[in-house]
Formats: sequence, C-alpha cells, structure tokens
Amino acid sequence: MNQEQDKLLEELRVVLVDDHAMFRAGVRHEIGKLCQVVGEGHDVASSVTSILETKPDVVLLDVHLPGGGGAEVIKQVAAKAPDVKFLALSVSDAAEDVIGVIRAGARGYVTKSISSEELVEGIQRVASGDAVFSPRLAGFVLDAFGTGEVSTTDSELDLLSAREQ
Repeated sequence: MNQEQDKLLEELRVVLVDDHAMFRAGVRHEIGKLCQVVGEGHDVASSVTSILETKPDVVLLDVHLPGGGGAEVIKQVAAKAPDVKFLALSVSDAAEDVIGVIRAGARGYVTKSISSEELVEGIQRVASGDAVFSPRLAGFVLDAFGTGEVSTTDSELDLLSAREQ
C-alpha cells in the first residue's frame, strides 16, 4: 500500500459485532492498527445502538447473535442509516447463513479463518462498494441469485456490435 491508501484505511470507521468478547478484543487488536474501531455490539440491541450512534463505514457482523441474528441487525440499521455497509464475519460457512445475511443486505461474507491482512483488505473493499466473499462462499451466492449463465438475449447485448460482444 502507498501512503495515500494507508491514510484512507486509517480513516475507515468500523464497528465490531460479535457475541464473544474475546473474539471482539482479538479483532480490535488486529485491525485497530490499520483502521478506527469506533464501536462494538454483543447482541442485536447493543449492535444497532452502537452502529446508529457511531455511523461507521463498515460493520463486521457475526451471523449468530442473541436477539435475532446478524440479518436482524442489518434490517434495523438499514431503516435508519442505509449508507452503512456490512461485512459478515462468521465461523459458519453454511449456505443458509451466507444467503440469509446477503439477502438482508450484507456486502460480503468471510469466515473467521481469514487472515488479518485479508480482513482489512475486505473492509476496505466493502467500504468502497465492492462485494467480498471467501472463495467457497461465493458459490453459494451465485447459486442462490442466479444460474451464473450470461443470457444471449439481453436487449443491451443485442445493441452491441460483434466486435464489442
């Protein structure tokens, strides 16, 4: 990373949401050198309050939380702060967990086996509008939201010349 990228990363505001205090402390330690951890939550209610009070760029969100889970956090926050972006960070790699939180509005999903460097890169990418998935989990999303095939009857594609196609 260059100095400009480092500065942008340091300015990223992140809220950590996980029901395990030890895990939150470890993530805070690992990513706190590279971005601002501005809040935490341990259940749906505390998470929604923290997010709405701090207005982070990205929320690192566990899927399974007391009070309704990560999808419920997204739903409650989106109603009041639709610009907040969510990156699910969970031990679960179950398809139903991945799809549930993505349908709720998360911009990505990574597992807790991710390295600190990859996590920080994921936070930065989600903040900039990209989607981020662990490779295995991306397949779940593709399967749930479409066949992955490109239609050859798309009206916009029909307007392209043979060279442009």
